[in-house]
Amino acid sequence: MVQYNFKKITVVPTGKDFIDIILSRTQRQTPTVVHKGYAISRIRQFYMRKVKYTQTNFHEKLSTIIEEFPRLDDIHPFYGDLLHVLYNKDHYKLALGQINTARNLIGKISKDYVKLLKYADSLYRCKTLKVAALGRMCTVTKRIGPSLAYLEQIRQHMARLPSIDPNTRTILICGYPNVGKSSFINKITRADVEVQPYAFTTKSLFVGHTDYKYLRYQVIDTPGILDRPFEDRNIIEMCSITALAHLRAAVLFFLDISGSCGYSIAQQAALFHSIKSLFMNKPLIIVCNKTDLQPLDGISEEDMKLVMEMKAEAMKTVIGQGGEATNDEGVLLTMSTLTEDGIISVKNAACERLLNQRVELKMKSKKINDCLNRFHVAIPKPRDQKERPPSIPQAVLEAKAKEAAEKEKKKLERDLENDNGGAGVYSASLKKHYLLANDEWKEDIMPEIFDGHNVYDFVDPDILQRLEELEREEEGREVSEDDVDMDNEMAPEEKKALAVIRKKKSLLIQEHRIKKSTAESRPTVPRKFDKERKFTSKRMGRQLSALGLDPTLAINRARSKSRGRKRERSVDREDDAMDMDVDQKSNKKLRMRSSSRSRSTSRPPHEVVPGEGYRDSAQKMKAIKWAKNSSKKRNKEARRGEADRVIPTLRPKHLFSGKRSIGKTDRR
Repeated sequence: MVQYNFKKITVVPTGKDFIDIILSRTQRQTPTVVHKGYAISRIRQFYMRKVKYTQTNFHEKLSTIIEEFPRLDDIHPFYGDLLHVLYNKDHYKLALGQINTARNLIGKISKDYVKLLKYADSLYRCKTLKVAALGRMCTVTKRIGPSLAYLEQIRQHMARLPSIDPNTRTILICGYPNVGKSSFINKITRADVEVQPYAFTTKSLFVGHTDYKYLRYQVIDTPGILDRPFEDRNIIEMCSITALAHLRAAVLFFLDISGSCGYSIAQQAALFHSIKSLFMNKPLIIVCNKTDLQPLDGISEEDMKLVMEMKAEAMKTVIGQGGEATNDEGVLLTMSTLTEDGIISVKNAACERLLNQRVELKMKSKKINDCLNRFHVAIPKPRDQKERPPSIPQAVLEAKAKEAAEKEKKKLERDLENDNGGAGVYSASLKKHYLLANDEWKEDIMPEIFDGHNVYDFVDPDILQRLEELEREEEGREVSEDDVDMDNEMAPEEKKALAVIRKKKSLLIQEHRIKKSTAESRPTVPRKFDKERKFTSKRMGRQLSALGLDPTLAINRARSKSRGRKRERSVDREDDAMDMDVDQKSNKKLRMRSSSRSRSTSRPPHEVVPGEGYRDSAQKMKAIKWAKNSSKKRNKEARRGEADRVIPTLRPKHLFSGKRSIGKTDRR
């Protein structure tokens, strides 16, 4: 269990908010009306209650802050040093000390003014003393405003700290920046630590959890450490040093043998020797990372010598823990986080070493003597000289084999999906679980019934073939007898040009049919930006000119007739006027011509359309009138619709209710 939960610390208000909270509570929780006609003892009691209640609220709030913030001397040394590194222990204690001093001062002020109120001789004197007492309390609170703001910043930062249990099984990863520590923790745990190809991407401690032999291990990723004096290290590096100094954990020292991190093996070895005092009495493993770029066997002799020296130092820690001098297995390991080669072996070695060390420590402790007398290991005495190895009955083996065969035979829906094209291509059959007398019936086509008739009875199986025959026949009929006679009269060049035009026409028809068949799946693109709309009148003119034909008539025929609508109508009207002046034709004939050429008029509102549900036009006009009248009131009140029932709160309850005296009533 995690021993410390900094997320539960109460929010620390600012000095101004602190005063507003306390005075508002005093105003709400104590009586607010007093008259000068009351007995002097009652008036004194009224104002003494105000002062005491305010002091009690200040005391409770300040005590909560003091008690909830951890005391650095009472918590685990790891958290004590970590908070000292992050926030400076002296400033932290000074801020809490100022809060404690303010609490004592407010208690003293309350005690003094309650004593003075006991001897006040009038309502005015009592009120003045009460105002002075509350004012001095607020002044003390204002003076600790910077401390309150500092503690609130610390509270917010502490709430973001990882939940590290100093007493559980822990694996600690350390080394130079950019050697692959964060990549390793992302591979073996569910942590999501940012990984970037530059130094000091990790600026704080990150925690992940992994399992080994049914036990939970916490893995801590520390920021990179540089090889420099202790005084020159910054806050980021000191977080790693604090974790190494105080946590009983298996330490993985990462070594980048490729040099791609920006530091040579000599620099990394110097760092190892400078902090090796922090590895005492801890399982230590040297991990050579990035073997995909540079294998361990390929480094130079000098670098190999440095690695062997580090391995010898790690072996000393093994001997110090009670291990044998010859046991060098698991002290120097290689891996690559990119190819994931050797990652699991490094994790298993660290967990195994840590588990063995914890078991040895428990065996050496005094508590084990209290537990050993509760255990009894029963060893049976041999009856004879026969060896009786463990055996499994044949029936059990056959049953297991049969079960495994059934599992292999049964294919899941996911396997079928992978075999048949994957997601989006494979469509699961909903008929496979139908309970039918014959399994072959499952895939039969379901009949579609329309008006009591089976639709399939009226489907011609040769309809596509017949459609193609009709199209071919239609294309053959397009060439009429006149065209045949015309073809006979044409010159060879004209026949050639005509053949090209007919071929082009047939291609256009085929292309149009293909587009029409796929129209539903294609998006609508404006003609201005549609590159496929290339059959314009200009293009047609260029092609006809290339064939030696005059394109003018074809272009004029391809033009839209709607462009000349107004001109045609005006010309027609001029012609009609001239006809009236010159020929004096009958009005009936003119009306017929104008009505035939005019556009259709809109439907009048009183006209009844079949299906609307009105008996006649009078009933329809009556319904329209009722609808307009019913919406007048709603429109006048600016309502959204018939369901708009919102009634605004004109007098909010918290402003216009409760005890209040004569005077300002708009705000408490």
